[in-house]
Amino acid sequence: MAVSIDLSGRVAVVTGGTRGVGAGIARSLLAAGADVVVCARRPPDHPVAAAGRTARFRELDVRDAAAVADFFARVRDAHGRLDVLVNNAGGSPYGLLAESGPRRAARIVELNLIAPMTVALGAYEVMRDQEGGGSIVMIGSVSGTRPSPGTAAYGAAKAGLDNLARTLAVEWAPAIRVNTLVLGMVHTELAHLHYGDATGVAAVSRTVPLGRLADPEEAGDACVFLASPMAAYITGASLAVHGGGERPAFLAAARSPADATPSTGPGAGPGSGGAE
Repeated sequence: MAVSIDLSGRVAVVTGGTRGVGAGIARSLLAAGADVVVCARRPPDHPVAAAGRTARFRELDVRDAAAVADFFARVRDAHGRLDVLVNNAGGSPYGLLAESGPRRAARIVELNLIAPMTVALGAYEVMRDQEGGGSIVMIGSVSGTRPSPGTAAYGAAKAGLDNLARTLAVEWAPAIRVNTLVLGMVHTELAHLHYGDATGVAAVSRTVPLGRLADPEEAGDACVFLASPMAAYITGASLAVHGGGERPAFLAAARSPADATPSTGPGAGPGSGGAE
């Protein structure tokens, strides 16, 4: 028997939904039948659309608490309800913490932890009293589950976001479910900023057990599932969408038993242990 998810009649908001992962999530929700509102500080270069349907755009700076409250009031006035919030807006430039300084770190934490908390509270005001409650999905990162050199504040904020989701899942139950989608590397239109050209993307892809980066819509499909009745008993959970994670560095550094015997031949040295 074929299994499909139909979100027709559901209203969904995706923060940072105009490009990258956020746009992929919005497209998946549209394809599942949801009415989607995407928000960001700037409008998209092209409408976010899928399956012959288009998301509505509303301008919003998620760091502005008053603007967030007004935004959700407008969503409720326009649609009558809010069923799904995907807290996706965030990000961080690369920079070692000691070189970046505390002010930049504070801004990164504000964007990736404080702002999602503010947005979740805005959604709560709409969801808490409506029939059927609602579903909130926090977009986390593997950076919050392991050391994150170069993006320390971002990793710390994402770790905090996962804890926030688990706590809100308890505080807001049973009406509202809150889960975290823990993403690994995703191949978006901005991938070159992180991984370089096609050769760089291919090299990074080889470090992932599944051999490639995720497509934005694959993150979206996971969001559709978490927002759907199929996940009705899932709350306070963290779903990893990372292609198997990252190969441990020791696999590349360690020598195999065959290589343990010293050699005096040319090019002698440890075995590769696999690509990393």
